[in-house]
Amino acid sequence: MRQSIIKELWNKMFYSGSRLYLFIGINVIVFLVLGILRLEYLYTKTTSITDWLQLHLSVPANPSDLLYKPWTVVTYMFTHTELFHFFFNMLVLYWFGKIFEDFLNGKQFTFAYLAGGLFGALLFIAFYNIFPAFEEAKNFSILLGASGSVMAVVVAIATLVPDYSIRLLLLGDVRLKYLALVYVLIDVISIAGSNPGGSIAHLGGSLLGFIFIKQLQKGNDWSKIFQSRKRLKVVRNTGSPPVNTSRIPEQELIDQILDKISKSGYNSLTAQEKEQLFKASNKE
Repeated sequence: MRQSIIKELWNKMFYSGSRLYLFIGINVIVFLVLGILRLEYLYTKTTSITDWLQLHLSVPANPSDLLYKPWTVVTYMFTHTELFHFFFNMLVLYWFGKIFEDFLNGKQFTFAYLAGGLFGALLFIAFYNIFPAFEEAKNFSILLGASGSVMAVVVAIATLVPDYSIRLLLLGDVRLKYLALVYVLIDVISIAGSNPGGSIAHLGGSLLGFIFIKQLQKGNDWSKIFQSRKRLKVVRNTGSPPVNTSRIPEQELIDQILDKISKSGYNSLTAQEKEQLFKASNKE
């Protein structure tokens, strides 16, 4: 029974084609590895191995430290050490990520997650080196967690379909634009709180998610950086015109549909438009 559950989770992570499950799976693996290694405390009364790993997976606020471990701008967005922090991030990522995958494709999800996390880290470093309030803290402060990436996904899909509603316990149906706005306002207020670095990274991810969708609606898909270039293939001309076997709608048509969703909501789409959007969202 346990083997079947593990196998099912493994297949969802690596073979389902879902970038959402892949990124959640990576976060889970890193969290479990760090948690298991922390058990060394039972024998050595220290957590030196876990502390060393955490230090080399987290983004330092001091740019001179970052020069010696540049990989941390990527690894930090998959690293959690606190259970509540990990659970909340993965829960929100799953909720909003599922909606994201309903409207957009895997490459766009990958871009939103990675670029949101990267921009969050850069904003964190910038704030800690520009504003006098962080002058002393920058020498020992680090950033870890997927929150910046998660906020990029949240704000991105809320910008794309702002009137899409989800049902929350005690609150009923709530539109995505209001949820995203509440998250952003909390982060703005929390900059002066006990975890300013995390709030700054959240805002960086939120800004990236918003700009990404606005550019997408203008026809500029930044996720195309992940698109591999196709090689030209020379074929013999038989005199017959080439047949277009692709049934995926053109980008212009998709942009028009996304613009219609943004203005009037998903329910305003016709059955044909919904089918076209579904096909496009499953394009790799």
